[in-house]
Amino acid sequence: MTETELKNLLKTVAPPDEAARAAAHAHWAALAKPLGGLGQLETMVEAAAALTGDPAPDFTSRAVLVLCADNGVVAQGVSQTDASVTRAVLENLTARRTSVCCMAAAAHCEVVSVDMGIAGVPVPGAVDCRVAPGTRDFTQGSAMTREQAVQAVAAGIELVRTQKQNGVRLLATGEMGIGNTTTSSAVAAVLLGRPAAEMTGRGAGLSDEGLHRKIHAIERGIAVNHPNAADPLGVLAALGGFDIAGLCGVFFGGALEKIPVIMDGFISGVAALCAVRLCPAAAKAVFASHASSEPAARLVLDALHKKPLITADLHLGEGTGAVASLPLWDMALAVYNHCYSFTEGGIAPYTPQC
Repeated sequence: MTETELKNLLKTVAPPDEAARAAAHAHWAALAKPLGGLGQLETMVEAAAALTGDPAPDFTSRAVLVLCADNGVVAQGVSQTDASVTRAVLENLTARRTSVCCMAAAAHCEVVSVDMGIAGVPVPGAVDCRVAPGTRDFTQGSAMTREQAVQAVAAGIELVRTQKQNGVRLLATGEMGIGNTTTSSAVAAVLLGRPAAEMTGRGAGLSDEGLHRKIHAIERGIAVNHPNAADPLGVLAALGGFDIAGLCGVFFGGALEKIPVIMDGFISGVAALCAVRLCPAAAKAVFASHASSEPAARLVLDALHKKPLITADLHLGEGTGAVASLPLWDMALAVYNHCYSFTEGGIAPYTPQC
C-alpha cells in the first residue's frame, strides 16, 4: 500500500451510526434502574452500537493483539535492559505464559502475538508482519522511512481484517518492545507540543540518571529530525516504532471494519493519537481502558477526549490494562441484555428531572 492509497482508504471511514446509538440509549432508559446509573458503561455500549451499527452488539468473540518490535534508540541507554528481552517476551507470548496471557485466559480472550520487526530471526508461532529487524536510532536520523511507516500501518489494518474474518468482534491492543516508552514519549511530545521532560517517565523503572539519558535522547531525536506536528505520519516515521505504527493501523482497521478497539495504556494511546490526527473519523473505534501511571498518559487521553474505565496505576504493557477492562464490558452487556424493564417489573419509568 502506498501513502496515497492509505489516505484514500481512510477517506472511506463512515461516521458513527447515530440511529443505533439512540436505540441503545433508549434501551438503557427502558431498563429498571436509575437513568444513566451505570455511567461510562452505558455510554460505552452506546458508542459500540454507533460504531457497529447494531443496537444489540455481541462481543463474545474477542482477541488482544500484542504487537512487538525493537527500537534502535535503546543504544542510547534509555532502558534497563537490551533488545534481547523483546525476543524473550515474544517467545513467551507465543507459549501463552506472560502476564497478558494469564489475564486473557480469565477474560475469555484470545492472544495474538505479532512480530512487527524484532532483531534476529522470526519467532515461531508469532504472526509475521516484520517491516525490518527493528527501527534505527532516532538520535542519528529518522527511525524509519515513510514507506516503512505506511507498511506497518497497513499491516495493522490487515490484522483487524483477518480477525474479523475469524469471527472476532472486539479487539484489545497490546505491545512489547524495549525502548517503546521512549518512542511513545517522543511522538507524544511533538504531537501535543509539550517538552520532552514533561512527557517522559521511568518506563520499567529507570534511575534518575537513566531518566535523564532518556529525556536527552528524545530531545536530540526531535532536534535532529525536525518533525512537524501537522504531519503525523512524518512524526511517526521520524520518532516512532513499528509497534506504534502497527497499532495506529489497528485503530484504522477498527474504524473501517466496525470493530471496537480497546486502547491499552500510554503506548497504545499514542498510536491512537496518531490515528486520530491522520483520520479524525477513526476516533469512533477507540475505546479507553485505563489511565496508565506514565506521566503523559492523562494528557494523551485528554487529547483523544476519552475517559478510562480503570484507574489502578497500571504500567505493565502487553495489553494487560485493555484486557483488565473486558469484564466490565461483559457486566455492562449482561445488564443491557438481561435486566428486566420498567414495564416488565410493573414500575413507573424514571424520567429526567433536570
